[in-house]
Amino acid sequence: MKNVLALMALVLLVAACNLTNKLKTNSNSDSSSSSSGNPTKIGDDPVEKPAPTSAQMAAIANGQEAKWDQQGITWTLPANWKKQEVRNESLSYSGNGAFLTVAISPLPQMENLVDTSLKAMFEGAKTNQKIGKNDEVRWLELDGVRGVGFREAKPEMADDIRRLEWQAYRKYAGQKQLVALILSTSGAKFPQHEDELYGILYSMKIVH
Repeated sequence: MKNVLALMALVLLVAACNLTNKLKTNSNSDSSSSSSGNPTKIGDDPVEKPAPTSAQMAAIANGQEAKWDQQGITWTLPANWKKQEVRNESLSYSGNGAFLTVAISPLPQMENLVDTSLKAMFEGAKTNQKIGKNDEVRWLELDGVRGVGFREAKPEMADDIRRLEWQAYRKYAGQKQLVALILSTSGAKFPQHEDELYGILYSMKIVH
């Protein structure tokens, strides 16, 4: 997992650098995109905040707190979910064939490229939406941290994994970090788990 995320970070860094000149040309119209300003829009795209449905709230009602002490992050999980592994930079829980997987990658070299890299993430996810790989892409702010949220489209094979993801940067313990969160299950089971996956996502509390 750590190697995969390190590679992801490198790809994002290269993409960010490639987009820098293009994005600078839109700096005036995108002035609301500063992460320190908690914008309501980035360009023409709204920044959403959690608005769980009654079904999503019910899916984690009377649930358990999963607290990641090393990283200052907590979630509310359904009561029957179990801890698989918790390390300094990675965490995983599961329940009835659904999974929460989170990884942290310290990225001190990204200190001055966060906004640009986030835009690169968003544009990459939108491109995947256009070609049918994603069916939901949005700016999503969780507990004051703005990130990119996206959901993969229904896979071709029922047993293939379908993911709900959120990626963002934060500063924690003096470091700039990439936070990569994945909620997943099989394509066939995704509809029955969808409310609890969104409920878990929206329940996140994160120190930053």
